Amino acid sequence: MYHAQLFINGKSCPAMDNSTFSHVGPMTGEIVTSASAAKVGDANRAIEAAAAAFPIWSALPPSEKRLRLLKAADLLASRAQAFIDIGMTEMGSSGAWYGFNVQVAANMLRDAAGMITQIQGDIIPSDVEGRMAMALRVPCGVVVGMAPWNAPIILATRALAMPLACGNTVVLKASEHCPATHELLIKTLNEAGLGEGVVNLVTHSSEDAPSVVKALIAHPAVKRINFTGSTHVGKIIAKQCAQYLKPVILELGGKAPVIVCEDADIKEAANAIAFGAFFNQGQICMSTERVLVNEKVADKLIEHLKAKIDSFITGLPTEQVHIAHVISQHAADRIMAMVKDAENKGAKAITSYSCDGTAISPVLLEGITPEMHLYFEESFGPVCTLERVADDNEAITKANASEFGLSSAVFSQDIGRAMNIAKRIESGICHINSATVDDEAPMPFGGVKASGHGRFGSKASISEFTELRWITMRSTPKHYPI
Repeated sequence: MYHAQLFINGKSCPAMDNSTFSHVGPMTGEIVTSASAAKVGDANRAIEAAAAAFPIWSALPPSEKRLRLLKAADLLASRAQAFIDIGMTEMGSSGAWYGFNVQVAANMLRDAAGMITQIQGDIIPSDVEGRMAMALRVPCGVVVGMAPWNAPIILATRALAMPLACGNTVVLKASEHCPATHELLIKTLNEAGLGEGVVNLVTHSSEDAPSVVKALIAHPAVKRINFTGSTHVGKIIAKQCAQYLKPVILELGGKAPVIVCEDADIKEAANAIAFGAFFNQGQICMSTERVLVNEKVADKLIEHLKAKIDSFITGLPTEQVHIAHVISQHAADRIMAMVKDAENKGAKAITSYSCDGTAISPVLLEGITPEMHLYFEESFGPVCTLERVADDNEAITKANASEFGLSSAVFSQDIGRAMNIAKRIESGICHINSATVDDEAPMPFGGVKASGHGRFGSKASISEFTELRWITMRSTPKHYPI
């Protein structure tokens, strides 16, 4: 069993009242992690440590910050197996998924290191004689990052990499489902030499989440918040941030559509859909949840998808499988309830599927209608629906008939046609002839509508994690009217 603690001012420590909480692993249904259960006082301690470290970290020369972040990236990459072992135990997905997480996260730190000298400003022409006017990007202060469990290393690293590059210090609020995974990340960054208090970790129980989150947002030293998670919780976070006039970046839920035109490479589309829908058991905000295929090639696409899905093996992540376990029995029950609701209202499973505890094999449904919960709600599981459409306009209309707008994809061998479709889809991300699930450190990542606002990713996030200051300098005396 893993034992995770808070990490404050460069040291592991228990909660002030020594309370703990337990996390049950999805593979065994047994407790796999015991973690410190922070309260409001612990959250304030972490913020105060970050605030004390801010003047030191923000004043470091760019080259020194870069060296420390690069060292952190290398140390993170070297610990891939440790992250894989903890990840499989705490969350039940495959070793390949957590290995991929480490690779992407290390690249995020490297990209952030390279962006440090790109945090610049402008000289602004002034009408006032003898005045030089400048707009400078400066660090904000303490940034609170709230990361989920589904891509635990990628999303926790994303919550802090560019904030650090911009000269801020960070408090990471860990997910209750992976406290040991997030603890290992923060310990790794600290051991790389970022500096005491530069990165801090708060772990807490589900019961204490509302009070801890409110304390993290309300503290005067906190200047920015970023949250990745469900739209439901994101709305709560946004309201609390508004109460304290705190800027917040929200990366929330999704229900990514894939449009398949009649001139598409059908085999390539099927491979991308199967990957996008079922990688990490569909527990990715970008997961393909809806396939909108031209009726002329629908049967051909189904044939390829069925062959692909039938080849998938579902089981324990410690074995050679394609599909592992979803995060909890509660999640499995919710996913299967949505599937059964759809089937009871007329949807048909294109392939056979099974559910053994938290191991759910891929589900592909046809005949989905707006009366079904699955039509509009995010399944966040290995479930995908397929609809036949007459033309591009119908496909676009159905793609946009969703409150979400994170990722999407279009398949057509006519690039001009695909580009025109992509421009009309209401999403923050669109991939042409590629899967909806994709991530790359320098790219502007984020959504529209109920999928959130703001952007993560190198240049795009500089404005999110800095203040823009107007500074003037006079070279001649100024005449004042009084």
